[in-house]
Amino acid sequence: MGVDGPVEAPIAVRTAAELSSTLRLAVMRLSRRLRSQRSEELESLPAPQVGALATLVRHGTLALHELAQYEGVRPPSMNRIVGQLEERGLVERMAHPTDRRQVLFAPTREGRALIKEDRRRRDAWLAQRLRELTPRERETLRAAAPVLEKLTNL
Repeated sequence: MGVDGPVEAPIAVRTAAELSSTLRLAVMRLSRRLRSQRSEELESLPAPQVGALATLVRHGTLALHELAQYEGVRPPSMNRIVGQLEERGLVERMAHPTDRRQVLFAPTREGRALIKEDRRRRDAWLAQRLRELTPRERETLRAAAPVLEKLTNL
Protein backbone atom coordinates (compact mmCIF):
# COMPACT_ATOMS: atom_id res chain seq x y z
CA MET A 1 0.00 0.00 0.00
CA GLY A 2 1.48 3.35 -1.04
CA VAL A 3 1.02 6.69 0.69
CA ASP A 4 -1.70 7.70 -1.80
CA GLY A 5 -3.43 4.31 -1.76
CA PRO A 6 -2.72 0.97 -3.37
CA VAL A 7 0.45 0.75 -5.42
CA GLU A 8 -0.53 0.21 -9.02
CA ALA A 9 1.29 -2.20 -11.30
CA PRO A 10 3.42 -0.50 -13.96
CA ILE A 11 1.39 0.38 -17.03
CA ALA A 12 2.61 -0.88 -20.38
CA VAL A 13 2.87 2.28 -22.46
CA ARG A 14 2.48 1.42 -26.13
CA THR A 15 1.22 4.56 -27.83
CA ALA A 16 2.01 8.26 -27.66
CA ALA A 17 -1.46 8.85 -26.20
CA GLU A 18 -0.85 6.26 -23.45
CA LEU A 19 2.56 7.81 -22.68
CA SER A 20 0.99 11.25 -22.52
CA SER A 21 -1.77 10.11 -20.18
CA THR A 22 0.52 8.09 -17.93
CA LEU A 23 3.12 10.84 -17.69
CA ARG A 24 0.48 13.54 -17.04
CA LEU A 25 -1.07 11.55 -14.22
CA ALA A 26 2.30 10.73 -12.62
CA VAL A 27 3.51 14.34 -12.80
CA MET A 28 0.24 15.63 -11.35
CA ARG A 29 0.39 13.17 -8.45
CA LEU A 30 4.04 13.97 -7.76
CA SER A 31 3.30 17.69 -7.86
CA ARG A 32 0.41 17.26 -5.42
CA ARG A 33 2.62 15.25 -3.04
CA LEU A 34 5.39 17.87 -3.20
CA ARG A 35 2.89 20.67 -2.49
CA SER A 36 1.69 18.74 0.56
CA GLN A 37 5.18 19.14 2.05
CA ARG A 38 4.84 22.93 2.20
CA SER A 39 4.95 24.78 5.50
CA GLU A 40 1.69 26.22 6.84
CA GLU A 41 2.97 29.75 6.25
CA LEU A 42 3.75 29.13 2.59
CA GLU A 43 0.62 27.03 2.14
CA SER A 44 -1.42 30.08 3.19
CA LEU A 45 -0.13 32.05 0.17
CA PRO A 46 -1.93 31.77 -3.17
CA ALA A 47 0.07 29.95 -5.86
CA PRO A 48 0.77 33.11 -7.91
CA GLN A 49 2.39 34.73 -4.84
CA VAL A 50 4.51 31.66 -4.13
CA GLY A 51 5.59 31.55 -7.77
CA ALA A 52 6.53 35.24 -7.87
CA LEU A 53 8.46 35.01 -4.60
CA ALA A 54 10.31 31.87 -5.74
CA THR A 55 11.18 33.58 -9.04
CA LEU A 56 12.62 36.58 -7.20
CA VAL A 57 14.67 34.29 -4.96
CA ARG A 58 15.92 32.35 -7.99
CA HIS A 59 16.62 35.30 -10.32
CA GLY A 60 17.27 38.17 -7.93
CA THR A 61 16.01 41.73 -8.20
CA LEU A 62 13.66 42.21 -11.15
CA ALA A 63 11.55 44.93 -12.70
CA LEU A 64 7.81 44.34 -12.64
CA HIS A 65 7.59 43.54 -16.36
CA GLU A 66 10.46 41.03 -16.07
CA LEU A 67 8.81 39.27 -13.14
CA ALA A 68 5.47 39.24 -14.98
CA GLN A 69 7.18 37.71 -18.02
CA TYR A 70 8.83 34.96 -15.94
CA GLU A 71 5.49 34.14 -14.34
CA GLY A 72 3.46 34.37 -17.54
CA VAL A 73 1.06 37.05 -16.32
CA ARG A 74 0.33 40.62 -17.34
CA PRO A 75 2.07 43.46 -15.45
CA PRO A 76 -1.16 44.74 -13.80
CA SER A 77 -1.75 41.27 -12.33
CA MET A 78 1.86 41.07 -11.18
CA ASN A 79 1.53 44.51 -9.60
CA ARG A 80 -1.28 43.15 -7.39
CA ILE A 81 0.72 40.01 -6.58
CA VAL A 82 3.87 41.86 -5.49
CA GLY A 83 1.75 44.38 -3.60
CA GLN A 84 0.31 41.54 -1.52
CA LEU A 85 3.77 40.06 -0.98
CA GLU A 86 5.04 43.48 0.05
CA GLU A 87 2.21 43.82 2.60
CA ARG A 88 3.32 40.49 4.12
CA GLY A 89 6.93 41.68 4.32
CA LEU A 90 8.19 39.08 1.83
CA VAL A 91 9.12 41.46 -1.00
CA GLU A 92 10.54 44.97 -1.03
CA ARG A 93 10.40 47.55 -3.78
CA MET A 94 13.24 49.87 -4.68
CA ALA A 95 14.06 52.54 -7.22
CA HIS A 96 15.75 51.49 -10.43
CA PRO A 97 19.33 52.82 -10.39
CA THR A 98 19.21 54.29 -13.92
CA ASP A 99 15.55 54.51 -14.96
CA ARG A 100 13.42 56.53 -12.54
CA ARG A 101 10.24 55.31 -14.26
CA GLN A 102 10.87 51.71 -13.22
CA VAL A 103 10.56 50.02 -9.86
CA LEU A 104 12.53 46.93 -8.91
CA PHE A 105 11.41 44.13 -6.61
CA ALA A 106 13.52 41.88 -4.44
CA PRO A 107 12.75 39.24 -1.81
CA THR A 108 13.25 40.26 1.79
CA ARG A 109 15.31 38.17 4.19
CA GLU A 110 12.07 36.60 5.45
CA GLY A 111 10.94 35.87 1.87
CA ARG A 112 14.25 34.19 1.05
CA ALA A 113 14.14 32.12 4.23
CA LEU A 114 10.59 30.99 3.50
CA ILE A 115 11.46 29.78 0.01
CA LYS A 116 14.74 28.20 1.17
CA GLU A 117 12.92 26.23 3.89
CA ASP A 118 10.21 25.21 1.44
CA ARG A 119 12.79 23.86 -1.01
CA ARG A 120 14.62 22.06 1.80
CA ARG A 121 11.43 20.34 3.01
CA ARG A 122 10.33 19.24 -0.44
CA ASP A 123 13.84 18.13 -1.46
CA ALA A 124 14.13 16.06 1.73
CA TRP A 125 10.78 14.39 1.06
CA LEU A 126 11.71 13.60 -2.54
CA ALA A 127 15.20 12.38 -1.58
CA GLN A 128 13.62 9.96 0.89
CA ARG A 129 11.24 8.67 -1.77
CA LEU A 130 14.12 8.25 -4.22
CA ARG A 131 16.02 6.17 -1.63
CA GLU A 132 13.06 3.76 -1.63
CA LEU A 133 13.59 3.02 -5.32
CA THR A 134 15.95 0.45 -6.76
CA PRO A 135 19.30 1.62 -8.15
CA ARG A 136 18.00 0.87 -11.65
CA GLU A 137 14.86 2.97 -11.08
CA ARG A 138 16.98 5.88 -9.81
CA GLU A 139 19.24 5.59 -12.88
CA THR A 140 16.17 5.68 -15.13
CA LEU A 141 14.99 8.87 -13.41
CA ARG A 142 18.50 10.36 -13.64
CA ALA A 143 18.41 9.80 -17.40
CA ALA A 144 14.84 11.13 -17.68
CA ALA A 145 15.43 14.31 -15.67
CA PRO A 146 16.96 16.34 -18.55
CA VAL A 147 14.13 15.22 -20.85
CA LEU A 148 11.50 16.30 -18.31
CA GLU A 149 13.31 19.62 -17.92
CA LYS A 150 13.25 20.04 -21.70
CA LEU A 151 9.48 19.43 -21.73
CA THR A 152 8.98 22.29 -19.25
CA ASN A 153 10.89 24.68 -21.50
CA LEU A 154 9.25 23.90 -24.85
